[in-house]
Amino acid sequence: MTMETPTQNNIAVIGAGVAGLAIACRLAAKGAKVTVFEKNGTPGGKISQIWDKGYRFDTGPSLFTLPELVTEIAPLDYSRLENSCRYFFADGTVFNFYNNLQKLEQECREKGIAEFGNIAKRLSESEQLYNLTANLFIFNSFHRLSNFVKEENRKIPLQLHKLDFFRTMHSANKKSFNDSRITQVFDRYATYNGSSPYKAPATLNMISHLEHNLGAYFPDKGMYSIVTTLYNKAVQLGVEFRFNTKVSCLEFDSKGKAAKGVKVNDQVLEFGQIVCDCDVKHLSQNMMPKGFKYPLKRRLETAEHSSSALIFYWGIKGEFPQLDVHNIFFSANYKNEFDHLFHKLSICQDPTTYLFISKKVVPGDAPEGCENWFVMVNAPANTGQDWKEILAKTRSAVISKISKALAIDDKPFDLESLIETEHIASPVTIEMNTLSSRGSLYGTSSNSMTSAFMRHPNKLKRFKNVWFTGGSVHPGGGIPLCLASASIVEKEMDIQNQKK
Repeated sequence: MTMETPTQNNIAVIGAGVAGLAIACRLAAKGAKVTVFEKNGTPGGKISQIWDKGYRFDTGPSLFTLPELVTEIAPLDYSRLENSCRYFFADGTVFNFYNNLQKLEQECREKGIAEFGNIAKRLSESEQLYNLTANLFIFNSFHRLSNFVKEENRKIPLQLHKLDFFRTMHSANKKSFNDSRITQVFDRYATYNGSSPYKAPATLNMISHLEHNLGAYFPDKGMYSIVTTLYNKAVQLGVEFRFNTKVSCLEFDSKGKAAKGVKVNDQVLEFGQIVCDCDVKHLSQNMMPKGFKYPLKRRLETAEHSSSALIFYWGIKGEFPQLDVHNIFFSANYKNEFDHLFHKLSICQDPTTYLFISKKVVPGDAPEGCENWFVMVNAPANTGQDWKEILAKTRSAVISKISKALAIDDKPFDLESLIETEHIASPVTIEMNTLSSRGSLYGTSSNSMTSAFMRHPNKLKRFKNVWFTGGSVHPGGGIPLCLASASIVEKEMDIQNQKK
């Protein structure tokens, strides 16, 4: 085996997801020599793209909030969406959740939803909760005691009641809203980190602040342009990328406390520090030296996986003005849907369906007169289910659901005949392509108070020079939180260097 000389300034990043790209940029900008190892042939991790017959599909996250977490690293062109989402309820109501409060009030009035006052109150409460906790829970290490005693965080213990730890999201929402449809709208924020609103703590209701108060945005060139922006900046800063290169193992010293490097193709490459932008459960089970006991092994093995997804990428021959960029077709029985996801580990017959069409913003993403449909339903993590059967039943249910909702004057149309191209992602393919344990999108779920606030740390005391970013660690999944994890690791590295 050949060896490379390690220094603290010689850093390996395992994984080129958005967090891996972001931390590579941040460290390279400070003069570090950064090498990124990525098992796939392109950067992005769960954020990728498909081109087929003139259609372009963003394959991963489609909601863009906190754009400054990108632009503080590199410039990106984007715009704010007027309507964060168009909701299609089981009773036939179509509701636009406008970001402008005056338009939202008018929409409530026109749709006979007497909840604007309660919605405005909730958005104000979520803003207060976010402002109270974000500095500690999102933008700094939740696992460093010194962060709790900082001046800006000392007020948190005095306002613990506002965090609403001991109620579920659903129980809090049911009490806040009289209209079950609006309760359902706010319940869905649990799915932003792969959890159930009937189990996740009401603290997570702060998520609505990101989308509705701070704003839902969309990059001018599509979601994958976030990846290309960070990647191009990293290359400009001198970061070396080794694609199609899978790290098989981390190498440690004899005491198992300091990482010496990474093993690639039976070759050990030495580095002074290692940042792991990969699923931590996969890391603990598959990338540790033989006989090495991972510090959080038991917690990771017993933790409930977050949900995954079934996604259909359809090139549609036709245009639908009744659809917006983001659309949700709700289930008539939301609780039953989550019972299937987390208890029966299956998909119900009437799944809530998310439909994202980037063509509405990026004209070149589909041929003229056509649309690129990203159609997703929540799915359980992969435990060996018959995905072929589940996929066939779900596909049929989704086509029927959308066709019924978009029918004009109750006149059905043949959606199936409009599908010109099709690609499918499932928990199995997600696990295979991204090494996410069981295909879960967010690592562990937040289906309890402890799980919501005890995600894997960005730094473990056991390891002197190993760091963790990405959706399976603190503060969580989704683009903004992954980018926040990179910012946290940069700060933690600075703190450690200052102590030396």
